[in-house]
Amino acid sequence: MLTKALSSDARAIKALLAHAGRLRRRRWRQLVWLAGDPAECRARAQQLWHAASWQAPLWVAHEEDAPTDLSFITPRKARTRLGAEHQLVVFDASGRAGFDPEALGALAGTLTGGGLLVLITQADWGARPDPDYARLADHPWPWQQLSARYLARLAHLLGGRKDVVTWQAQALPALPRLAAGLQAAGAMDDMACRTADQTACVAQLVRLKRRRPLVITADRGRGKSAALGIACARLMQDGMSLVTTAPRLGAVESLFERLAALCPDGKRLTPNRFQLKNGAELCFLPPDVLTQEVEAGRQGGDGRYLMVDEAAAIPAALLGQWLAAFPRIAFATTVDGYEGSGRGFALRFRCALDRLTPQWKALTLNAPIRWGAGDPLEAAVNQLLLLKAPLPDAERQKPPVASQVIERDALALDEEALQAMFGLLVQSHYRTSPSDLRQLLDGPGTTLRVMGRSCAPQAVLVTREEGGFAPALAEQVALGERRPQGHLLAQSLAAHVGSRAALRARWKRVVRIATHPERRREGLAQQLIDDDSRAAARQGVALYGATFGAEAALLRFWFAQGFQPVRLGVTRETATGEFAVMVAKSLNDEGDAVLSALSAAFAAALPGLLAFELSGLPADVVSLLLQALPRQPLSAEECQAVSDVAYGRRDPALARPALQALARETGAAQAASIEHQQLAGWAYQNRPLAAAHAEAVRALRQAVERVAAHGMLFPRRVEG
Repeated sequence: MLTKALSSDARAIKALLAHAGRLRRRRWRQLVWLAGDPAECRARAQQLWHAASWQAPLWVAHEEDAPTDLSFITPRKARTRLGAEHQLVVFDASGRAGFDPEALGALAGTLTGGGLLVLITQADWGARPDPDYARLADHPWPWQQLSARYLARLAHLLGGRKDVVTWQAQALPALPRLAAGLQAAGAMDDMACRTADQTACVAQLVRLKRRRPLVITADRGRGKSAALGIACARLMQDGMSLVTTAPRLGAVESLFERLAALCPDGKRLTPNRFQLKNGAELCFLPPDVLTQEVEAGRQGGDGRYLMVDEAAAIPAALLGQWLAAFPRIAFATTVDGYEGSGRGFALRFRCALDRLTPQWKALTLNAPIRWGAGDPLEAAVNQLLLLKAPLPDAERQKPPVASQVIERDALALDEEALQAMFGLLVQSHYRTSPSDLRQLLDGPGTTLRVMGRSCAPQAVLVTREEGGFAPALAEQVALGERRPQGHLLAQSLAAHVGSRAALRARWKRVVRIATHPERRREGLAQQLIDDDSRAAARQGVALYGATFGAEAALLRFWFAQGFQPVRLGVTRETATGEFAVMVAKSLNDEGDAVLSALSAAFAAALPGLLAFELSGLPADVVSLLLQALPRQPLSAEECQAVSDVAYGRRDPALARPALQALARETGAAQAASIEHQQLAGWAYQNRPLAAAHAEAVRALRQAVERVAAHGMLFPRRVEG
């Protein structure tokens, strides 16, 4: 019996190796789903590992489940392999680590042509949540009690795909038939490039024109980061120094690798800096640091180059700021991927490009580099992780239909509706990733509400429950002694504002809100929020809130829905370069009391924060936030001081309290004016309006006059 079993194992391994050979001839890769008893599956995978001389094989598992004699990493370290190349990846989702969607997405992109990605799962995968669900289990839910709709969907899809190798641990693998591969591209004129697409991209990058930015979009594995690196090498060899940025340093590792390969005389002085012997330098700056440098005038200006990678993960407001500062700039972004989607990037950023640099150019990389066209693994992973979920069609109905709550049990079984909803979220938000899909289907306290048909949603709202803590636990959280998982708004307000009541009250927090690009400005998002907040009030929820990057357009939207600011972060987020803001509105008497206290605390703290920690907050945001301060009409003395600054010779610095009052009392409609933003920035953040002192004072006097006149403080010049 043992001999027969060994013979069966040997035949299975031999069949897989022969199949890998057929894949290699096509430059394809494939997913192998190995299911069964975890110990038996790991033994089969080890046999496959040792049966051939794989290039850089990699085992991914919890450290207690990984073979001690093999090279392994935990799923949490999958991002560290970006830029690497593997011919065999064993991904053990059957043990203590569970299944990490982000890790699978990252590692699939490292597999080379002829490679196999072996996914190990238990035989009944999807029947229950796995240990990775601990990341979803907000207090007080244990992860073992969560639903497993997401995993059940994956198992169902894997079982139905014709381009996946299915392998039961005690049986021979079922090998799918392979279609004929497409003919490989011929030799490249540019030996540093791998495809004609990449050659064309590099040529345009090294010939960047002033005020004509290049926008590069590509699916994963098309070599966009490497193209940036090749172009940087050539520009630096000509003596140019450059700046690059991305949400994280790891996103540009391929850029640095190509730079090192093409410039052997250069040296990477630090993880962020590469320098050639001619003195030319490439410097990586995170978005928050780059923004500070631009605002301080230390970056940008004539002759400066900026290469932005994964631009879709950076707010359009920051991209626009950099666009104005750097005369030569390129934006590259992944169209679909575990990093987040770039499909909405051009749509969101097009207005700024058209306004500031109407001669901008677009370029798309289509040809894959590490594998051949028609690759089975790419198709399988795209479906499993919904990396290419399509945007639903726009549908206009009169009168507008009411919003509806989507039951997640039904959604998990309706692939068309799930793809449509996720496609809308991906299109509208730069941070949507495969893990968000699992949160949608299995996250506790999550509600999905849509406008339109389930298979063609026109707007979608995702919310999560927060708060409801017992008084003793709320006290411990406020003191920093406990940090239960989840409850972002409630815990932040307790920890940073000291509000125990914010933790005891029940909240609903908006996680995502998205409207179809062709249906914006029709009030769909407002109706979703109105409908959902009314339903929450009927359920006894006290407060409704949201958190987002402090950007003027977003603030206007939330303020228009009746929300009030309750907290501002005092440091920029590294990935986005923005300050976080939290807003809330009350739904009942308990909410009124909590919100009143939070609003008072916010108003008391804001002037001091603007003078110190938030001196870099954009002036248009400051103008809007000043509306949250208590209203108090200017006194006669303050009106006289304002008049003396506007029309006389009074030093503005010696009338700052009156000018702060003027900025505070200006109506919301005028807060969008450039004059009010200039006044607010100077009065509360000491921002000069010009470099030269005399010019700055003159500009400030003009801004004060216009703001005062528009505010009917004095409609005509005060004489004498």
